Amino acid sequence: MGKAFKYGDNVDTDVIIPARHLNTSEPSELAKFCMEDIDKDFVKNVQPGDVMVAGENFGCGSSREHAPIAIKASGITCVIASSFARIFYRNSFNIGLPIFESKEASEGIQMGDEVSVDFETGEITNITRGEKYQAQPLPEFMRGIIDADGLINYIKKNIN
Repeated sequence: MGKAFKYGDNVDTDVIIPARHLNTSEPSELAKFCMEDIDKDFVKNVQPGDVMVAGENFGCGSSREHAPIAIKASGITCVIASSFARIFYRNSFNIGLPIFESKEASEGIQMGDEVSVDFETGEITNITRGEKYQAQPLPEFMRGIIDADGLINYIKKNIN
């Protein structure tokens, strides 16, 4: 359970982590600059377990993995949006950041709302507003990737 940080449509990877900070791949360094061009106070206010909520086409732009790495390293436990850019969707799971598509949750959750997400069932609960929304549950193998903290760790763990 965590507090929601809400953003609009078409949040691109250059807003999530500005290119001027891509001289490192270290997650803790990337986290220091996460969302700074759209929300300068994000890094000061985010806490482990918080969630990010956005509208359509979240993560559009470049294909680099730095964007989901910065989000995850900042303490965000999952991202909920109406829709995701496909490469961002793939990169997020590859690095172990769960994401959920739900137009209803995207529209219903407001900045600062307390939110919980059940990764197994896909149920999103807006505790502040007393509302529930449904996203597609994560398949078991994708939950395995999340639990392993990313695809590489999942493969290492499951190689015979």
